[in-house]
Amino acid sequence: MKKYLLPLFMLFLICATATAADNSSTVVEEIVCRVNNAIITRMDMQRARDQMAAELKQRGGVGNADAELADHEKDILSDLIDSQLLLQKGDELGIDVQTELIKRLDDIRKSMNLDSMEALEKAAQSQGVSYEDFKENLKNDLIKRQVISKEVVSKINIAPKEAQAYYEAHKAELEHPEQVHLAEILIAPKTADGKDASADPTPEQLQQAKAKADELLAQLKSGAKFDELAKKNSDGPTAAQGGDLGVFRPGTMAKELETITFAMKSGDLSNVIQTKQGYVILKVLEHQQPGIPPYKDVENQVMDQLYMQKTEPALRAYLTKLREQAFIEIKPPYTDSHASPNENQPVYVAGNDPSAKAVKTKKKKKLLFF
Repeated sequence: MKKYLLPLFMLFLICATATAADNSSTVVEEIVCRVNNAIITRMDMQRARDQMAAELKQRGGVGNADAELADHEKDILSDLIDSQLLLQKGDELGIDVQTELIKRLDDIRKSMNLDSMEALEKAAQSQGVSYEDFKENLKNDLIKRQVISKEVVSKINIAPKEAQAYYEAHKAELEHPEQVHLAEILIAPKTADGKDASADPTPEQLQQAKAKADELLAQLKSGAKFDELAKKNSDGPTAAQGGDLGVFRPGTMAKELETITFAMKSGDLSNVIQTKQGYVILKVLEHQQPGIPPYKDVENQVMDQLYMQKTEPALRAYLTKLREQAFIEIKPPYTDSHASPNENQPVYVAGNDPSAKAVKTKKKKKLLFF
């Protein structure tokens, strides 16, 4: 299953928004809901709403975002309850994501072209974000994903006949025009101190860049792995991804490059090509011909679609089961839009209950990444 993640810059801004009010060691928080031994406060709900607004605005523009936000606001408390139930289940299952967390942080570092984790921490701090909070949020996201994978996705079974039937019923949607999936290694001309000189290169700088590109092409033809050479040598923005440029259809790239690449087969390498940015080597990772692909070529895509269709209702059923096993206490007028009729709870606590009004606590910064 593909994971949706906001760009890191947006995550930093959201975290900054969520933590900007932390000017004192204690605050009075209104408790909205108790989920077993955890609490959800009105401030938690406001932070979740701010995050949802930022995500929707980024995806669909201000107008659409406002309409979608109004539609989803009724589910904010339910989503926070879902999150607490999954985190508590992760604790019960003894899920440890420390190794994966380190890898995820390192991937973020690489995507930002930073030299060290210390540089990543400084980048977070430069946005006014607590790096420890940022790590905690990522850790919680990983825990919830693992719980869903272990408790929900792993129990979904798709028979071969079901997948084949889906393919037959959705052939028209799978039809595509001719397209090529490309990867690049870009070698830019550089100054003596290693700075990019592609804007106004000297003949000598161009010659040096061409010589390096020719050398890399020779290594590739001798069996070197394209993605590894791209990560180590490419000056392009795709270096961290092994040079992956994505998929191109006719009419979506420079005519000269289109003529070259659409004449190549899957796995083929181009010669060294001079561009405005320097010298590039292209590899066709896959060349798809127009039409409806055979089932064997799209089997993984079909299975992904079926898993996505089945996961949402299965996850909701699982969260309903967790609710029925939990103690949930909600203060009016707030409601859980996903409450189960079979719950022992929710208990809706009267507004004059002193224990439900407020609690003075150490402020705990939280952000929902689910």
